[in-house]
Amino acid sequence: MSRLTIYDCDPKQLSPLTLAFVGDGVFDLFIREEIVCSANRPVGELNRLKVERVRCEAQARLFEAIEHELTEEETDIFRRGRNAHTSHTPKNASASDYHTATGLEALFGYLYLSDRADRIRELLKNRT
Repeated sequence: MSRLTIYDCDPKQLSPLTLAFVGDGVFDLFIREEIVCSANRPVGELNRLKVERVRCEAQARLFEAIEHELTEEETDIFRRGRNAHTSHTPKNASASDYHTATGLEALFGYLYLSDRADRIRELLKNRT
């Protein structure tokens, strides 16, 4: 697979919240890809489906589905993201789901910046 990232950086040197910042965008893009490739729909419906899948409750359920497949390294990255202290308080979700979603986003940010988008696709396949 060709390299997706443009810049070289060492994701091991980035904070968990920085990884989550990247992972949020990566996850959103992969979900959009899945939705548009499954059927041609009106934009309003595409957005509704995307929001359903990127909400932190959905991300927490996704983590539960893939948790047993994660490597030790991936689990460590997830834990660092989940345990990161954020100043944000979720309005429409539990703190537990919010922290789990942050951990998942940190993992996806780490994998993306490690040029391992294929691993993200493997974890997402038939799960979102």
